[in-house]
Amino acid sequence: MIKLIAIDLDGTLLTDDKQISNRNKAVLTKAKEQGVKVVLCTGRPLIAIESYLNRLELRDAGDYSITFNGGAVQKNDTGEELLSYSLSLAEVKRVAAVMTELDLPLDVISVDTCIHLPTSKTRKSIYRDINPVLTFETKEVSDLDESTIFNKMVVACEPDYLDEQLKGLGDEWYMDFNIMKSRDCLLEVIHKEVSKANGIDLLAKKLGIKQEEVMAIGDEENDISMIEYAGMGVVMANGNETVKKLAQFVTKSNEEDGVAYAVEQFVLVD
Repeated sequence: MIKLIAIDLDGTLLTDDKQISNRNKAVLTKAKEQGVKVVLCTGRPLIAIESYLNRLELRDAGDYSITFNGGAVQKNDTGEELLSYSLSLAEVKRVAAVMTELDLPLDVISVDTCIHLPTSKTRKSIYRDINPVLTFETKEVSDLDESTIFNKMVVACEPDYLDEQLKGLGDEWYMDFNIMKSRDCLLEVIHKEVSKANGIDLLAKKLGIKQEEVMAIGDEENDISMIEYAGMGVVMANGNETVKKLAQFVTKSNEEDGVAYAVEQFVLVD
């Protein structure tokens, strides 16, 4: 019996125009009414998903979200963090240096602020277009200090250029950080111990929920850990082909209420 549903946002719960459909809302509301924990599990900070939490009526005591790709587990009603990982100033500087070499734009996310570091001479970051709700500012690497909490780093630019430049990123970087794509145009760099699976595991244990009682629904590389962790791993029809191979169930696309379809199949009690 599924007691917790962890749901990715972009390409999964959200339609292509970034909305939660009426059917997805209705089905998830019914799941919550039946005692199932509905948990948004996203790379975004909490402030960037508040409209979706409101839409799904997930602002009560006992409602949780997993943010920053598992870097934080938070209470939706207060924002209190049950878990929080961050990157050191030295790690940010190290990544900034290699992105300068690769001519890739780098943004550092700190709670509700996106700090753009001018590491590329030829490419402008498109992260503002992806996450406009954040506060944006530009700083030189030398202006950063230890007083700032660095939750994650992102590289956002056109997919073909991003993929080509990433060929120059050595294997050691993937050992020292958790590096993966959350979209074809967006690379995420987070603490090496951070993953959506680890965030879900911590929350599930706090709630007394077993691993086999967890459903995870996603579509991209940054969802792999939770798809593999969950007792029921679900991938969207529009999802990454590699991720689909890991799924126990491939549901309909994000434009066809695929989240609702999977929840109806495996969670809801008539």
